Amino acid sequence: MKIYTKTGDKGKTSLVTGTRVSKDHVRIEAYGTVDELNAHLGLLRAFAPGGHACQVLLLQVQDRLFAMGSWLAKDEKEIAFALPRLQPDDIPLLERAMDAMDAELPPLRNFVLPGGDAAVAQCHVCRTVCRRAERRVVQLGQQGLELDPEHVRYLNRLSDYLFVLSRKLAQDLGVVETPWKPSAT
Repeated sequence: MKIYTKTGDKGKTSLVTGTRVSKDHVRIEAYGTVDELNAHLGLLRAFAPGGHACQVLLLQVQDRLFAMGSWLAKDEKEIAFALPRLQPDDIPLLERAMDAMDAELPPLRNFVLPGGDAAVAQCHVCRTVCRRAERRVVQLGQQGLELDPEHVRYLNRLSDYLFVLSRKLAQDLGVVETPWKPSAT
């Protein structure tokens, strides 16, 4: 099987059902941004210390994002095969992970400027791409297209998890967080 098909050379691509749409269709934007987030999470896993508690959960998150992307790439037409779904414990798992990290972190008193270490900065990149993915998925519903509300909830919780993880990684790596102090100019 060749990786190139040439079927997209005129700006169209196929959804899972075979429906052809423009490459800038809201569905393509949604699952493309989820895919971008997945790639950024792979970079975060590469930057995070080996053996860090986040490694296993981030790998699971990447799996769930692939599952989500398959649903985002499906329109209302029926298909002859089952698509993977988010699991009932996926969101509570992120919440438990955040609660465990929060218990070890000092209280947050200011916004934090991203940076200080490659892993910490990449965590913030993932968080912001996750927020954009969430906005793109919400657009589907706003345009009257089929939308699983669990996808929005998962992305919302995932961006929160990534923020808390950035703080935990900073703590574990001994990186000082830089608080944002607005200047009065």
